[in-house]
Amino acid sequence: MTATLTPSPPAPQPAEGAERSGRGGFSRTLHAEWTKFRTVRGWVLAMAGALLVTIAVGLLGTAAPAPGGRGHSASYPQGPDGEPVNDSFSFVHKTLTGDGAITVRLGSLTGTADSGNGDTTESLPPWAKAGIIVKESLVPGSPYAAVMATGGHGVRMQDDYTHDKAGLPGMVSHESPRWLRLVRTGDRLTGSVSADGSTWTEIGTARLLGSAPTVQAGLFATTPQAKNDTSAGPGFSPAVATGTFGRPDLVGDWSPGDWTGVQVGGDAGTSGSYTNTLRGGFAPADGGGFTVTGAGDIAPVVGGPVMGDGYAVENFLVGTFAGLIVMIAVGTVYITGEYRRGLLRTTIAATPLRGRVLAAKALVAGGVAGAIGLVAAAITVPIGAGSARGRGFHVFPVPAATELRVMAGTGLLCAAAVVLALGVGVLLRRTGTAVALVVGSIVLPFVLATSGVLPVGASEWLLRVTPAAGFAVQQTLPRYAQVVSVYEPSTGYYPLAPWAGFCVLCGYAALAFVLASVRLRRRDV
Repeated sequence: MTATLTPSPPAPQPAEGAERSGRGGFSRTLHAEWTKFRTVRGWVLAMAGALLVTIAVGLLGTAAPAPGGRGHSASYPQGPDGEPVNDSFSFVHKTLTGDGAITVRLGSLTGTADSGNGDTTESLPPWAKAGIIVKESLVPGSPYAAVMATGGHGVRMQDDYTHDKAGLPGMVSHESPRWLRLVRTGDRLTGSVSADGSTWTEIGTARLLGSAPTVQAGLFATTPQAKNDTSAGPGFSPAVATGTFGRPDLVGDWSPGDWTGVQVGGDAGTSGSYTNTLRGGFAPADGGGFTVTGAGDIAPVVGGPVMGDGYAVENFLVGTFAGLIVMIAVGTVYITGEYRRGLLRTTIAATPLRGRVLAAKALVAGGVAGAIGLVAAAITVPIGAGSARGRGFHVFPVPAATELRVMAGTGLLCAAAVVLALGVGVLLRRTGTAVALVVGSIVLPFVLATSGVLPVGASEWLLRVTPAAGFAVQQTLPRYAQVVSVYEPSTGYYPLAPWAGFCVLCGYAALAFVLASVRLRRRDV
């Protein structure tokens, strides 16, 4: 028998439409969604309104006239790295040429605060300081290194305003004095401390880069204001600190003659104050020593109450929350409107891959919102800052990279919020309910936390666990352990770092998007 070979049937070929969908399918879906978005006049006008609202609220919210109808100095001294600083202290000094050292016994550190009714009370703020300092010059903001006793943090070595190292713990008193030493070798300064004047412990080293052969060195005292916790909230009272020093032991080429006393900075700066009853200065003490009294601080400037006559960059972006309300509404209607009119069936018929449709919608809505946030920030920040300076307000300076992060972060904040709204819209399919839920989870916690109407703990909790944590991406105010301030949301300090807070918002947006994708695939439209 002869076998008959039957030809195999031809392999099935992919449908032409399926083949096209595999090549550039998403780009066509994205283009279709973009065309849909830009051709709906109401959505376009609403997004344009969100841009204008963000800019207008930001500028009007920071348009107050300067206190007293007159301007203030529009700048702070700047430290070696360009950061704004307080550099105000009572200084008893001589000129040191070349290498040398200064050693002194600090017998006590005491403080006095003004009670506000003409009386004074004993009060020593935790970051009151008295000790020895080597400073490039008497110009505020010039480089320095210092070894000091503090009111509540033991002996420290600090340099160039932002660097802080711990030495011996404990309070300084007549019964427990401290010996302090600074040694200069070239541009290198070494700080040490002793509890008995014979056994020394090195605290650390610092460098005065580019310092001249001659520097100013000697004894100093200063203190920020005393913090008071009252029923109305935290407040501050004027205060001075007084250090009692023994005779300084000098090594090296020091200027001859008497010691010279001066108030560096001319006054007590933003972190301290003098009153009719509290004054700075110095006086000779027994055995060739000195008592030195001063107010102010040697530290970075921070925000909060000390910037009552100024603004930080994020203050000009206060309108973001208002613009977000509009953008959230548009992002929600972008999907719920198709449910309501039955248009989503047409969209799915043209693009059966539902996850692709949702991703395209997220890119379009999120991209438009992100662009609006970025443009609003890029317009509001420079205009608002220039206007504030023109009216005599301080504007807290930040590095260019930080300002760019705030602007880009504002755009990303808006984009993530709209993606969250889109996902919630798919899950709930009801415009009003979805908008209320998203606004209530982003805008409402932000307003409550930053307005000061809630306790600090509750405010910080809201900005940790709700989508409102994303607003942290706008913060610029630095936080320093060695600077006294009110570090809480109402003064511009968020509990999470900028990108950490933004990641919380992104987590909510991603969760909503994933759940929406699952529901869209499993349920008829």
